[in-house]
Amino acid sequence: MARSYVQVTTTTDSRAEAAELARSAVAERLAACAQLVGPIASTYWWEGEIESAEEWMVLFKTSADRFDELASLITEGHSYDTPEIIATPVVAGSMDYLAWVTEQTEPAESDEEADDASL
Repeated sequence: MARSYVQVTTTTDSRAEAAELARSAVAERLAACAQLVGPIASTYWWEGEIESAEEWMVLFKTSADRFDELASLITEGHSYDTPEIIATPVVAGSMDYLAWVTEQTEPAESDEEADDASL
């Protein structure tokens, strides 16, 4: 079965929070790359009112099979009650780039597996 890929989007109210989410996702190999975009102007409904805010967007590049773990990391590290977490399928892409995404989002070998392999 062919591997599938997604670009996951979230927004935060600060560059620092966006940068921390990006760093955490890449460090945990839940995303091969995370890009910060901003500031952006957002207008939305919240608690019955139209709100406007300056936000930072994070775009995560990952494989579809890592989405659930990435969504959990975003939810846990996010300051919003209801953070935006949207996965957009990648329908086509450079084979070399997608191979790199695959390589970078492979779960890290655990210490126990590394010890077993050295025996």
